[in-house]
Amino acid sequence: MGERPDITVVGAGIIGCAVAYELGRRGADVRVIDRRNVGCGATQASAGVLAPFIEADHPGPLRALGVRSLELYDEFVADVVADSGDDVPYERSGTLEVATDETALSRLERARQGLVSAGVDCRLLGRAEAREAEPHLGAAAWGALLVPSQGFVGAVALTAALCRAGVRHGVTFLTSRTARRVSVGDGGIEIETTRGPVTSDAVVLAAGSWAGRVVVDGEAPLPIRPVRGQLLRLMWPGAPLARVIWSPRCYAVPWRDGSVLVGATVEEVGFDERATVAGVTTLLDAVRDLLPATRDAGFDEVRVGLRPGTPDDLPALGWSRAVPNLVHATGHYRNGILLAPITARLVADLVLDGREDPLLEAVAPGRFNGA
Repeated sequence: MGERPDITVVGAGIIGCAVAYELGRRGADVRVIDRRNVGCGATQASAGVLAPFIEADHPGPLRALGVRSLELYDEFVADVVADSGDDVPYERSGTLEVATDETALSRLERARQGLVSAGVDCRLLGRAEAREAEPHLGAAAWGALLVPSQGFVGAVALTAALCRAGVRHGVTFLTSRTARRVSVGDGGIEIETTRGPVTSDAVVLAAGSWAGRVVVDGEAPLPIRPVRGQLLRLMWPGAPLARVIWSPRCYAVPWRDGSVLVGATVEEVGFDERATVAGVTTLLDAVRDLLPATRDAGFDEVRVGLRPGTPDDLPALGWSRAVPNLVHATGHYRNGILLAPITARLVADLVLDGREDPLLEAVAPGRFNGA
């Protein structure tokens, strides 16, 4: 590539915007294309929980990526805020994972032992201690695991700030433009879109649930499937929650404005983005059991997003085997917000420096059908 490589990022969700920002701040000439406006897919229906020790409840590639990404988050948010001038809600106030029966409490004790062995600060709380840590917990709580290092970030605000910061580094955003095919052209990599071709030195395919619908010449489609998640926004009625509360049936994220985000359903319904009575009532029943005060909460809205899942619940990150200078960055499922900083760094290292981090070995797209 030249001194200022021309790179197209397909997808304007949290992953695409994070990658574009990182490439732009390192000097690349970057454009982002998407059929929607920035952050209007799964990102807008995310509660922004940053909890690698809950999402990956055992050691492995997902936890390794999540831990590395969480370590980057303080600097990542600070840089984005400085470059954008935007305010991004960001709290590292911890998470309280609640057990609702004896079996779940035993599982949390095993989790605590594993985390302590790995050097992670955490504490298992009994029933009384859990309610002292969070007075709003209901009678269903048998105990809880407190992990102080975890937290949450405003997903929509962060994505908007990434867009603004990217623009200040020369990134351009082209919306209402659907990518259909990626192939090798005379002048580089050509992307066929609904509004004409786009040619670049390199392409990052970060189209989320729609990544499998973009044809890549010589490559089998990635097995990305949409998994619907419904998220509720409630207006909290009393003293605020101290931190993220997580149970087997739902989680609750407190916000500065007094609202609480409650999520999220996991529904295998294809590309159906409707909010449903079943999804809403499932979450309302779960959060009422977990936090009885929500019976008096105001119901503000329901958000729906399609999260990109893979057969092994790991993202697909790395070079295409068929098209030179094409990088896949998709399949983050429920962890797109958490993994945004590490994904941006790994992709930029690959594209700009040819540096391949050992973390990428377990998540290489080639593990699926020779991609």
